[in-house]
Amino acid sequence: MKFELAVLPGDGIGPEVVAEAVKVLQAVGKKFGHNFSLHYGLVGGVAIDETGLALTAETLKMCKKTQAVLLGAVGGPKWDDPAAKVRPEDGLLALRKGLGLFANLRPVKVLPFLVDSTSIKPEVLKGVDLVVVRELTGGLYFGRPKRRWQTTKGWRAVDTMSYSEEEIRRILRVGFELARTRRRKLASVDKANVLETSRLWRQIAMEMASEYPDVELWHVLVDNCAMQLVRGPAEFDVIVTENTFGDILTDEASMLSGSMGMLASASLAGLPKAGVSTFGLYEPIHGSAPRHAGKNEANPIATVLSSAMMLRYSLGLVREADAVEKAVDAALADGCRTYDIMQEGCKKLGTREMGDAIADRIPHAGWH
Repeated sequence: MKFELAVLPGDGIGPEVVAEAVKVLQAVGKKFGHNFSLHYGLVGGVAIDETGLALTAETLKMCKKTQAVLLGAVGGPKWDDPAAKVRPEDGLLALRKGLGLFANLRPVKVLPFLVDSTSIKPEVLKGVDLVVVRELTGGLYFGRPKRRWQTTKGWRAVDTMSYSEEEIRRILRVGFELARTRRRKLASVDKANVLETSRLWRQIAMEMASEYPDVELWHVLVDNCAMQLVRGPAEFDVIVTENTFGDILTDEASMLSGSMGMLASASLAGLPKAGVSTFGLYEPIHGSAPRHAGKNEANPIATVLSSAMMLRYSLGLVREADAVEKAVDAALADGCRTYDIMQEGCKKLGTREMGDAIADRIPHAGWH
């Protein structure tokens, strides 16, 4: 089968880790008889340098013609001027809005052979396997008014957190539906003791719970959730929350797995259902890490696992996604490590070598 994919390598280590995900996809194609047709474009800082825009209309149009988008990372010190009118992150926000990507899924699973690579006690990490569902196109990042101005008493700035009932319902539905396919526990995270948007969020969550009597719904204030993620993370199954809370909590949760270099994400335009094609953008949760760029040391696993999510949710290739995930597990079980997850007695690999280690194991990855 032939699949059309958009590839946006981005900035910093983005091109390096994306190249390894592409390498693994090519191994998948060879093994299973698929042809992945890749269409490359610019986004972020490199797009600003080339076109003056963080995302051009042409690149967005190209993405819309494909079945999924694989993204590296955007940003870096070169473009990190607070007064700049165009920032690399504008391209990412424009992609989310332009492609209708409202649901961000970030799975966090602690692998037994990586327990010692984290700063959390091993007994706390036992059984951790959760997914954070983050609303992606509303809230503080998109609300209006959003501006900065000077007054007689100095500068002022305002950001607006705004949510409609429709936006809340559709992301909660993703959370409920995903929980149904897992352990049937949904933690709805808000700040209902302070924020009106959170009170509306909680009200709608309570209403929708009657549609899902098989799912246990519990409400967690965001500050308490942040504490529980390091105190007892195994209690969580699916967490659903708004944009800003989700952004912060997922970075915190990444430390459970030992490194941000291990965690994939999917940004979807519809409900996630394995084997059913849903348009999405797939990227590692980490940033562009410019100080590691060009050194062949970045961990490509998060991007490789993002490509596995792409196979599962946008291309409907469940067996192939399983093969990628099992190849990653096999490489790690054999002691392959990048610098960020290095352990005593293991073999330290560079970005390209880790990509090779995973791709080489695709033909032998077991599945049923």
